[in-house]
Amino acid sequence: MKTILIFLLLLWMNASLFAQKELAPYLKTASENNAALRSAFSDYKASLEMLPQAKALPDPQLMFQYFTTPLLLEMGQQRFNLDASQAFPWFGKLKAQEQVAAEMAKAKYESFINERNKLFYQVKNAYFNLYVQHKSVIIIAENLRLLQSFRELAKIRFEVGKGSFVNVLRADIEIAELENKLAYLNDTEWPLLAEFQKLLNTKNIGKIQFPEILWKDSLIDNKIILLDSITANNPSLKRMDNEIASWEKQMEVAKKMGYPSFLLGVQYMNMSKRSGEFPNNGKDMYLFPELGVMIPLYRKKYSAMVNEAKYKSEAATYQKIDMTNELISEMEMNYRDYSNAQRSVVLYARLFNLSKNAKELLLSSFSAAGTDFEEVLRMQKQELMYALTLEETRGMLNTSVAYINYLTGSEKLM
Repeated sequence: MKTILIFLLLLWMNASLFAQKELAPYLKTASENNAALRSAFSDYKASLEMLPQAKALPDPQLMFQYFTTPLLLEMGQQRFNLDASQAFPWFGKLKAQEQVAAEMAKAKYESFINERNKLFYQVKNAYFNLYVQHKSVIIIAENLRLLQSFRELAKIRFEVGKGSFVNVLRADIEIAELENKLAYLNDTEWPLLAEFQKLLNTKNIGKIQFPEILWKDSLIDNKIILLDSITANNPSLKRMDNEIASWEKQMEVAKKMGYPSFLLGVQYMNMSKRSGEFPNNGKDMYLFPELGVMIPLYRKKYSAMVNEAKYKSEAATYQKIDMTNELISEMEMNYRDYSNAQRSVVLYARLFNLSKNAKELLLSSFSAAGTDFEEVLRMQKQELMYALTLEETRGMLNTSVAYINYLTGSEKLM
């Protein structure tokens, strides 16, 4: 079954699977190992096994009747009877039952597709969070080294009598804050890694590979097309369509259950000779064809079954409407986040460069004249904030694209 699952997943992979080589192996591992996905696939395979059950005739009946005291008949003594019969439902009932099972199997298939899409989104989201944590550690470590050099510069100027010791203390304050933030980020890695390992259902993932700068995902279609894609392609909505169709077919099954069923059979009578001279005395293998009709007399039961299927269909229809509205609302909010992340990436990249240039100018001024050290630290802190925020917005941008693809049913591995 694992081979079938992997084959199906590979069929759905986009041609650009290995475009982002760092993320692709983890998506592949998740598709092979994730417990929830494998459970959904097994559930789908189980639903397929309902089809041959739904269209099968009822089991034939075989009855053996033995007479401890043989019955004396004119043609001999009746020792035992053997009766075989087969019931046949009303015309079209088995076909309708098969259609119900087929629609339910389609619903399970869409549930499996939705679980696959959700898994790919969750893996991407977890990977982007780990990337942000990884880059934040690097950025803060670099800033700590810079602050250490600033502190040494301030200390040297103090020792030669060209600066105040308060500048050294200011640098110590900034260093202590960053060391605490770095310790927190290092601690944050473990819960993020645990979530990632849970999705991949393995602890043997080795050192996670990250790009130097996170790639920029984007949406191909505009918002109107994406909203239309939700109603047309979202697996959860398609599953609801299949469930509605299955209840409509169930109404037909319930109606046909209220019609008579037929019973065809044959009876064999075993005879032995009795005393006296009679025609065909002791001749056995008497075969008697039988025809029966099972009449459903309790009409309220079948009417209730029809009404139950009708109300279930109505409930599923309203549930689909509510789900559609919810998905559209989520789409609007995430498209807003996507647009904001696009602007923010450009903005914080620009602010980072501006603050870096301003810091370099202030640092040159301090090195030459020994002034504005407080401004150097303030600008360094602002540069750090912009650098961290830039990486966060890069992760948010790709996460919003991944979630919108999940909502629209167009989730791809890349």
